[in-house]
Amino acid sequence: MGPTASGKTELAIALHEALGAEIVSVDSALVYRGMDIGTAKPSAEEQKRAPHRLINIRDPADPYSAADFCRDARREMAQISGQGKTPLLVGGTMLYFKALLDGLSPMPASDPAVRAAIEAEAEDRGWPAMHRLLAEVDAETAASLHPNHSHRIARALEVYRLSGRPISEWRTGAGEGLRDDYRWVQLALAPTDRQVLHERIAARFERMLEEGLIDEVRELYTRGNLNPDLPSIRAVGYRQVWGYLAGDFSYDEMRQKGVAATRQLAKRQLTWLRGWPDLIWLTIQDKDQDKESVPKRFEEILKKALNSIAPATI
Repeated sequence: MGPTASGKTELAIALHEALGAEIVSVDSALVYRGMDIGTAKPSAEEQKRAPHRLINIRDPADPYSAADFCRDARREMAQISGQGKTPLLVGGTMLYFKALLDGLSPMPASDPAVRAAIEAEAEDRGWPAMHRLLAEVDAETAASLHPNHSHRIARALEVYRLSGRPISEWRTGAGEGLRDDYRWVQLALAPTDRQVLHERIAARFERMLEEGLIDEVRELYTRGNLNPDLPSIRAVGYRQVWGYLAGDFSYDEMRQKGVAATRQLAKRQLTWLRGWPDLIWLTIQDKDQDKESVPKRFEEILKKALNSIAPATI
C-alpha cells in the first residue's frame, strides 16, 4: 500500500521477480480500459515482466465497485494460492484493501426518490454544503471525501436517510472478509519527507501531459457516452483534463488543479494508512533510490516481515 507516486509499481515488480509473487492490482482506476497514461498504468514492458491481474477489465462507462473488487480479488487470490504462489496485492485504493480484509456489509439499495431529493437539494445548495451536512452525521466518511465528490456524498447521505446509520458503520459492521483466511504481511511505502512525495507528484503529472494525457482524455471525451459523474472520469487527472477540454479552465489552471488534486489524494491515502493496524512502514530516504539493489533489499524486508521483525527503512 502507499500514496500515489510513491513507487509501488516498481517495487511490486521487483518483488515479483525476486520471489515469484503474483501481482493483483488494488486500484479503482487501473481497472478501466483506455485509461493508461493518467492512471500511471504499468507499461506493456512492465506487464510482460510482471503480469498484473485486475487491470483493463472494465469499460470506463461501466462503474466498478468495492464489492466487484472483492469478488474478483478473491477469485484471483484463490487461483494464485492454488498454484502454490503468493498473492501480492498492490495499490492505493484503501477502501478496496479494507473491504477485502474485513468484508462489506449489505447496505440499503439505492432509492431513486431519495437520491433525486438529495440531488435537487445539492443543485440548490451546492455539493460543499451537502458535504458539510454529511459531516454532521458521518464525520468519518466526510473526512475521506472531497467536498465536490458528488456521487459518493450523495450515496453516503442516501444510506443515512434510508437506514438511520452512517455508511461508515455499514462498511465496518461485519461481512465476509479474508483477514482470517490468509497470513497477511501489510507493507506501506512512503517517502520520509512529504516534500519528496510532492516533487514526485508534480514531476509525474508533467510527464503524463508530455506523454499525451490530453489526447487520451480527448478520446474519452468525444465518445459521447461518458460524463464527469462516472467513477472513471472522476479519477484524479482525468477530471481536470476533462474540465479543460470542456472549456471550464485554462491549460495552466488544469495543470495546477491536476497536481493539487493528486496531492490531496495522497494526503487522504496517508490518513487511511496512519490508522491502519499491523502495518509495516517502508520509508524511502531519497527520491533517487538505488534501483539496482531493490530486489535484494525487498526480499530481505519481506523475510523480516514474515518473521515479525520491526519496520524497515529502504
